[in-house]
Amino acid sequence: MDQPDQNKTSLFSNPLQFHEAMLQDISEARESISFEIYRFRSDQVGERYLHALAAKCRQGIKVRVLVDSWGTGVPPAFFDPLVMNGGEVRFFKKIKFFIDFFTKNHRRNHRKLLIIDNKVTYIGSANLTAYSLQWRELMLRIDGPISRDFKKTFNDSYQKYRKYIFNKFTYKKTITHGSYEIVQDLPSIYRQLIKNRYEHIIAKARHSIFIETPYFLPGYKLRKLMMLAAKRGVDVNVIMPLHSDVRLVDLLRAKYMDFYYRNKVKIYFFTPGNLHSKCMLVDDEIFAIGSSNFDYRSFRYQYEIMLFGRNRNLIAQLQSHLSETLSMSIPFNYDQWKTRPLFEKIIGQLLIPFRHLF
Repeated sequence: MDQPDQNKTSLFSNPLQFHEAMLQDISEARESISFEIYRFRSDQVGERYLHALAAKCRQGIKVRVLVDSWGTGVPPAFFDPLVMNGGEVRFFKKIKFFIDFFTKNHRRNHRKLLIIDNKVTYIGSANLTAYSLQWRELMLRIDGPISRDFKKTFNDSYQKYRKYIFNKFTYKKTITHGSYEIVQDLPSIYRQLIKNRYEHIIAKARHSIFIETPYFLPGYKLRKLMMLAAKRGVDVNVIMPLHSDVRLVDLLRAKYMDFYYRNKVKIYFFTPGNLHSKCMLVDDEIFAIGSSNFDYRSFRYQYEIMLFGRNRNLIAQLQSHLSETLSMSIPFNYDQWKTRPLFEKIIGQLLIPFRHLF
């Protein structure tokens, strides 16, 4: 008999709501705050978090922040209010000038994690930026013992924040907690654990697949598995923004639309603004939520983290989220795609050799 799940879950799609929830949890911290984030900008959102964290430092709470140097792009002095009050801030892989400058500096920490008191965890898609306040995101709040496992993953990243070179077969072990699995990726073209988990789940799908992602550039094997799933009668659905914040990705993804259309993989475009959430739901039984995009760059070059699981309450919340996203989306129009401007077709074709970098 399965043990009852002691972890309470809540999903947020609206940045205004989850920022207030996160700041409230930060204000109630009693022991420690561990924050790992890709973008922490010096704007109205970043300033609110900075001052909230500094206030906890003044109360004697242990505060550690790990930001990505490339993604955050602020000088260390920005964090002085936190550091001067006893907090710690580390910049993941500061930009360095190598002969192979681009490849090494392209390996970024794209994870988004907030752990409070070994009790509350936030994991998902959102950065700390004002320009994304109107985006549709997906953040999961978990209150329960799994937070201790997330704290272990944070500690590992925090200790290795300056390490540039890994053995080509290095990887992080998956952490199992009841019906949950925490799957982590290091940059590698040999071991891509999140992509491999997606492949395994899609290959075994029986009824339905829903993928929600801002950047949809899967490799050949994932495209083939989605095609085979659709051929055996699985309802395969992919939701992405009509216009993402990376125009070149939109032009590149367009090249593959004919393949999806002919193989009955349904594509939907979110229209109100940018869709930045990252999740998958298969057979209304298995979910995946976290930081990884469904593209080459996340799978090959980024430090990512995803939570997979079978929690019924969470799946019900995710179904509601996906249903709402679909209500604000339009289906792919094949006739319009065929008549798109010639320059878009040419650019999409020219970008194919660089598809791993977007």
